[in-house]
Amino acid sequence: MAAFQEALAGVADGTAHWSPAHSEAFGRVSAASDFVYEQACRDPAMLLGLVQSGELDRELAPGELRQQVRTALARCVDEDTLGSALRRERTRQQVRIIWRDLLRLANLQGTCRDLSDLADACIDEAYQWLYPRYCQQLGTPVGRRSGEPQPLIVLGMGKLGAGELNLSSDIDLIFAYPEGGETQGARRSIDNQAFFIRLGQRLIKALDPVTVDGFVFRVDMRLRPYGSVGALVLSFNALEQYYQDQGRDWERYAMIKARVVAGDQATGAQLLAMLRPFVYRRYLDFSAIEALRTMKQLIQQEVRRKGMADNIKLGAGGIREVEFIAQAFQLIHGGRDLSLQQRPLLGVLSTLERQGYLPAEVITELRQGYEFLRYTEHALQAIADRQTQMLPDTPLDQARVAFMLGFEGWAAFHAELMRWRGRIDWHFRGVIADPDEDDDGGDIVVGAEWLPLWEERQDDEAASRQLAEGGFADPPKALERLASLRNSGQLRAMQRMGRERLDAFIPRLLAQASEHAEPDLVLERVLPLVEAVARRSAYLVLLTENPSALRQLLTLCAASPWIAEQMTRYPLLLDELLNEARLFNPPLAPELAAELRERLARIPEDDLEQQMEALRHFKLAHSLRVAAAEIAGTLPLMKVSDYLTWLAEAILAEVLALAWRQTVARHGTPLRPDGSLCDPGFIIVGYGKMGGLELGHGSDLDLVFIHDGDGLAETDGARPIDGAQYFTRLGQRIIHLLTTQTNSGQLYDVDMRLRPSGAAGLLVSSLGAFERYQQQEAWTWEHQALVRARVLVGAADVARAFESIRGAVLGRERDVHRLREEVTEMRAKMRDNLGTRATAAGRGDNAFDAHMPFDIKQDAGGIVDIEFMVQYAALAWSREHPALLRYTDNIRILEGLEQAQLLPAADASLLREAYKAYRSAAHRRALQKQAGVIAGDQFVAERREVMRIWAGLGLG
Repeated sequence: MAAFQEALAGVADGTAHWSPAHSEAFGRVSAASDFVYEQACRDPAMLLGLVQSGELDRELAPGELRQQVRTALARCVDEDTLGSALRRERTRQQVRIIWRDLLRLANLQGTCRDLSDLADACIDEAYQWLYPRYCQQLGTPVGRRSGEPQPLIVLGMGKLGAGELNLSSDIDLIFAYPEGGETQGARRSIDNQAFFIRLGQRLIKALDPVTVDGFVFRVDMRLRPYGSVGALVLSFNALEQYYQDQGRDWERYAMIKARVVAGDQATGAQLLAMLRPFVYRRYLDFSAIEALRTMKQLIQQEVRRKGMADNIKLGAGGIREVEFIAQAFQLIHGGRDLSLQQRPLLGVLSTLERQGYLPAEVITELRQGYEFLRYTEHALQAIADRQTQMLPDTPLDQARVAFMLGFEGWAAFHAELMRWRGRIDWHFRGVIADPDEDDDGGDIVVGAEWLPLWEERQDDEAASRQLAEGGFADPPKALERLASLRNSGQLRAMQRMGRERLDAFIPRLLAQASEHAEPDLVLERVLPLVEAVARRSAYLVLLTENPSALRQLLTLCAASPWIAEQMTRYPLLLDELLNEARLFNPPLAPELAAELRERLARIPEDDLEQQMEALRHFKLAHSLRVAAAEIAGTLPLMKVSDYLTWLAEAILAEVLALAWRQTVARHGTPLRPDGSLCDPGFIIVGYGKMGGLELGHGSDLDLVFIHDGDGLAETDGARPIDGAQYFTRLGQRIIHLLTTQTNSGQLYDVDMRLRPSGAAGLLVSSLGAFERYQQQEAWTWEHQALVRARVLVGAADVARAFESIRGAVLGRERDVHRLREEVTEMRAKMRDNLGTRATAAGRGDNAFDAHMPFDIKQDAGGIVDIEFMVQYAALAWSREHPALLRYTDNIRILEGLEQAQLLPAADASLLREAYKAYRSAAHRRALQKQAGVIAGDQFVAERREVMRIWAGLGLG
């Protein structure tokens, strides 16, 4: 107390307003709460102001707390002062609320209401401060359909949504906006979602981080669709679609308490009305009972984990069990009984009693036990303003808790606590009897016929017989694989909960595998995945609770060892199986790019590690979706290549942006020859499959980097370097971002050998140097490669200059006879070095043996022959027919040759169909992790025709 008295004496007229009654009350509160004492010593004027205003002794009037927060923010000039003002006001209110709670000047409902009102006010007033400023900076978001300005709607979930916040709660939030569109009124408009993502990030920053002034509220956004990997903000329609198509039972459970805590209340009410059918079914919802049993089992399993017994929220007979009882009845009956569609738990309990769902004596015990637990929770958190529900293990804090709850000592308090927890747990166990539990308490498991085999409760002969009856072709091998999994180090290291989840999963796996056409193959490819995720058993729960996801996993792994390997290396891909419609329908190029931008927008600009992981996760997820769609037949070959190419382009655009920001931050911005700043004055050019829109699974990227800066002028940063060095470092940074191995692998292998002078040349060429090289030094094969080159990302003006150079180089006058000789010579070298023994350069119709293997790409009559013909034609005839240079992919160039009557229509059609057939076969083999060499009796007719056309062009 001496420290406080000394601090109080330093306040003008401080002691004049401080009475003996205040000293006595302060002594009681300080004995219990270090937080209040420390804040009072740090800022005695704050506590004195609460005394003078009488706020410690009275309940605030409706709206008074909100006005105090608004007044505190009125003079904020920037986001730093906003954050500071919010934190100081939160501390002031927290001292007031703890004071009144510990002295029982407020009851439980009053304390929870004050805390929830404080959160509402801080969130909404911070939003109201930020929104107009971001509209001024980025433009006002306007609805595409309505033409009206769009607000941000903030839903409070959990205890905040129910108005039951505790003294140190997280706040669970979901952000939404009514409709899509673009901002208006700024120099450059942006998508509404991009606007609200930025606004949401700043709102979180205003509330969440701990600074010298403390914090406002810890913000948890994981209840939003797709959790931590989902978009930070979604439109109303997107939210409705998500919950309608993918919403899970635990999300229904969470959405019961959703409430609009910030933004326009009327607009927010429309959103809640849209989501209500997801939460409350219009019938007696017995389908929810099984999901509730699963939740109940998970609660009980969590309780059994070491260290949970002293947790008054999660432990047996804790706060969460009371919440579960109430919300179980809401989920099952709430669609039909509208009186159950409410948020506060005590109100729900009263309704359950009034409507006869539970006896009055049960409700009384649940209510009184819940209130005792919540008072205890407040006492635990009042000590140090720390989020905890664990009973203390030090005598001092134990004495404090007993004192705050009105007991003479810890023993008396603890005995009463355990009495209430025992009663709550008894009622909890009685909710929703489980028909899968027989009189002996045994569990009946889905796929129960396979459980004895997995648990080795039958001999090998009986197990082999069961596997054979289940369609397994090699039962002993299947048993060996299961035994290997059972005895693996990963499984031996599993904790009890994980092992229980595995034991629930394997019977389901065997049951579904036995229904598959190739159960042995399924087991061979899926069990390595099971072992890989054994220590992260939430994935097993995902597959156990989602039979359709497990079915898709088995189908895809059986169809492709490449997919099985990807799943095993990166189990996070399992989440993609939850939405079948999304899995088999990859987005188009603009949607891909927008989705990636949104993901990266949620990550702080200085968090490179998280940015790299996000890029890799995005690539993995969308590569899987393309492969799944290809296997399912929903995507033809040409679309597969399109999607894989679009995916790479979207990633390259963001990689360039990241690399540019990082290099500019270090060295400043480079200059153009005219002295203006580059923005960025740089392009990434794709060659080969990337340039020709023909990427396959696992393809590397053939890239060339070109800039249009002043190579001698220094950058304008604190650590200046000349332009040539700058762009070289930029190129190195791009390659680093693309090729570095992280936990999620690398993005792409990058091949830079097609740049001027190849591996001996500069990593990044200036536009002028690139043009000189192509005009004066490049070999014919380099001009062939240029046929397939196109700008992928970068500065539009540099891209136009590149296209002009490309057109001039490819369209120049050539000696066709010499061109034919050089193309033929290069192709002969490639066949000799890369083809199989069966192929022989320049031997026409006898260039292959149908009884020898055929390399789809390199052998005579294969893919490269068609590519060389297309490239030869473009170089030979584009001067007279510049339209041949419009496209970089072989199919459309062949169409151009046909339209220009440079190839007979039948020959052009034959080459297109052969090319697509070859590439389709190569894709299928890539998914099977097989080389591109097939039996020689395949594609015999196509090969002969390709070679005939080759010879007809004089290339034989």
